[in-house]
Amino acid sequence: MIDVLVIGGGNAALCAALMAREAGASVLLLEAAPLAWRGGNSMHVRNLRCMHDTPQDVLLEAYPEEEFWQDLLKVTGGNSNEQLARYVIRASSTCRPWMRKHGVRFQPSLSGTLHLSRTNAFFMGGGKALVNAYFRSAQELGVQVRYEAPVSRLEIEDGRFVAAWVGEERIAARACVLAAGGFESNREWMRQAWGQNERGEWPADNFLVRGTRFNQGVLLKDMMRHGADIIGDATQMHCVAIDARAPLYDGGIVTRVDCVSLGVMLNRDARRFYDEGEDFWPKRYAIWGRLVAQQAGQIGYCIIDSKAVGRFMPPVFPGEKADSLPALARQLGLPEAAFMETLNAFNAACRPGSFDHTVLDDCVTEGVRPPKTHWARPIDTPPFYGYALRPGITFTYLGLKTNHEAAVHFDGRPSDNLFVAGEMMAGNVLGKGYTAGVGMSIGTAFGRLAGTRAAAAALQEAQHAAA
Repeated sequence: MIDVLVIGGGNAALCAALMAREAGASVLLLEAAPLAWRGGNSMHVRNLRCMHDTPQDVLLEAYPEEEFWQDLLKVTGGNSNEQLARYVIRASSTCRPWMRKHGVRFQPSLSGTLHLSRTNAFFMGGGKALVNAYFRSAQELGVQVRYEAPVSRLEIEDGRFVAAWVGEERIAARACVLAAGGFESNREWMRQAWGQNERGEWPADNFLVRGTRFNQGVLLKDMMRHGADIIGDATQMHCVAIDARAPLYDGGIVTRVDCVSLGVMLNRDARRFYDEGEDFWPKRYAIWGRLVAQQAGQIGYCIIDSKAVGRFMPPVFPGEKADSLPALARQLGLPEAAFMETLNAFNAACRPGSFDHTVLDDCVTEGVRPPKTHWARPIDTPPFYGYALRPGITFTYLGLKTNHEAAVHFDGRPSDNLFVAGEMMAGNVLGKGYTAGVGMSIGTAFGRLAGTRAAAAALQEAQHAAA
């Protein structure tokens, strides 16, 4: 019998598998995707948010525990388990030597990734390189890996894992780690969660999925059937405003449009609907997907002028470009009169200041709603650019309740051989909101923890059986 069964193939699953194998357990990892698409959402990531008290190779200055926690507290609005969040934060400070041992390489922050050089360690080669490094290391250590092996259901008895089913095949193990992602790719579940709005729209029909098509939430639904304790809101998720031309699945990081803080965001009626200068982009970029989801037709338009060019990571798809604002409105299909009214009012409301996109500067608006509280400059220098944006989901926050040992809970009691990591438990730390790189911090911390605990549980059971 296998000691530890790991279900999933992304960062958290791989961390669990490697840690369990290093602890001496035999490990089988089941990946739903074929080899070419292995890695889940992790193949699209690019960095890890890291606590550090002093400069460390690619990380500048210091990013202490309390600042990390306050950043998380702010974006979640306090909807976070502080004990588990602080565990993630502390674990993020010690994981990189272990990651390097398994082939992950780091590089300085990329040009255009504002404010991340102090807080986030970037992966050389991105998420795909990280996933490939972990799979290579797993193979060298003797972890068994099976692709195209989606688990349809689990056998659970009295809160203990017994076996998993892949089609008609039953796979038993002494312990199990669930790391199979959220349900963002399950279109019907997303539609059910978001429902129908007051305009008669089904917002989820217009959502795009930045990551893998294989995150269908099958095991999450099965665990709900088994009575596992659930945490989180089905409508809360890491959701970014991305290029409306992005594919339905697997668009990844390149579909993001990072210039919102440098311009204005309009809905399809050509009206602004939120403060574009609320805070630094890494802390606030993930609010825009949800804000766009709440607009008519689930679409928004980012408008900038040539002063913004070169100050953000260029999108993979060029935006609409025009030499005048009325021409840009027509190209975007927006009502020209309303567009000009909004832009003229915004431009007139901008107050002179010292523009500095690296700090919360004093360039603000006065007398216009909503205000723009930083980086407000008139959009008056041609050529002008516009990007149509849709909600792009990275992962959902509805998941399994857990504790400081990564155990799955049933009626408030932790299982002694079933553990959870990654997106399937991220809602314990992220009740809402997001800050760049923290998903990888959660996945790495709890993946390593779950693998360690699963190995200990399995090896203890094996010893008892032998005795």
